[in-house]
Amino acid sequence: MTPADLSRTVLHAVRRAVDEDALRAPVPARVRVERTRPGGSGDYACAVALQLAGPAALPALEVAAILRDRVAAEPGVGRVEITGPGFLSFTLDAPAAGDRAVLDAVREQGLAYGHGDVLREEILQFHHAREVRAAVTAHAVRRLVVAQGARVRVSCEEASDPDWARLGVTVDAHGTPPVPLTGIRPVPAGVTAGELLERLGPDAARWGLLRPAGHDRAALGPELLVQGEANPLFRIRYAHARARALTRGAALLGFTAGHAPYAEQAPDSESHAETAPYAEGAPHTSYGEGPLPYDGAARPLLDLIADHPGVLLAGARHRAPDRVARQLEAVAHAFFDFHDSCPPLPAGDEKPSAAHRARLALAEAAGTVLAGGLSLLGIRAPEHL
Repeated sequence: MTPADLSRTVLHAVRRAVDEDALRAPVPARVRVERTRPGGSGDYACAVALQLAGPAALPALEVAAILRDRVAAEPGVGRVEITGPGFLSFTLDAPAAGDRAVLDAVREQGLAYGHGDVLREEILQFHHAREVRAAVTAHAVRRLVVAQGARVRVSCEEASDPDWARLGVTVDAHGTPPVPLTGIRPVPAGVTAGELLERLGPDAARWGLLRPAGHDRAALGPELLVQGEANPLFRIRYAHARARALTRGAALLGFTAGHAPYAEQAPDSESHAETAPYAEGAPHTSYGEGPLPYDGAARPLLDLIADHPGVLLAGARHRAPDRVARQLEAVAHAFFDFHDSCPPLPAGDEKPSAAHRARLALAEAAGTVLAGGLSLLGIRAPEHL
């Protein structure tokens, strides 16, 4: 069970309690679950009982008890406890089941992993200044909220800069609607879209504009073009390229992770025609049953991949593409730690094993998350670097 699955499970329990008249309160649009903090109990926790206590005119502990019994009966949930003033703490079934659910979700959803419909009821209009950072940020925020089901229109206070299109930016209208997208620190005077494109190219320019929080200064120096570990964008793209190379290498050795790594490609990304024959022609073997054969370095990467849907939703809700950028940096870092500690490909005379197939599945999932996240930021994820 992924965090998104658990959130839906708790929301379903609330809806059932209301339908059964055990709880008289409005059903929230969503329920937020978070990893338990150090010293807490269980794997995840949520405060929905405290949120509903007022509208239900019941003590939070009583609301929590009503929900606990309904959530505990759901598949994938091992134990539900009530802690503090009414927090629900969840312990999921065996970690292997949750790990498999995460990998299966990435495999099935491909680059849309983490997309959802939580914001499907929202019709939004973002209005921004005629300034390059505001324009690029508005475009990235549009992608994030659309990926969560919202309908969006973007407007600019006056006619857009023709060079914005080369940065992937589109504007639906210009004028002065009442809801501006605020809190975005503009780039220094004289820095235009055309100048950034000439100096950095579209991908590095977008990263430099989006990676810092909106109120922080945009980093637009030559370090964005460094082909080395010191450049976070290069590290992310290199991790993605390495994940794709692992799939190709495994195919040459005659094994796969049991599935094709990507169900689709991101807009503007390179064709997957080169790797498709490997996925179709190689034997599709499973990585076995029971606990996944991972070493300790796999856990941080698995946790980050499991948290990815929540990060995308938070980025959409808070209009903060920098949250997605930071998540991708963390995934890339964890990927290389995992890759170096748990090589997905056999070496020398070593034969492919269930461990190699499981490691390859995790590496491919990381590549999918990196490509999908970059796509939402409007940045390409090349297969070769």
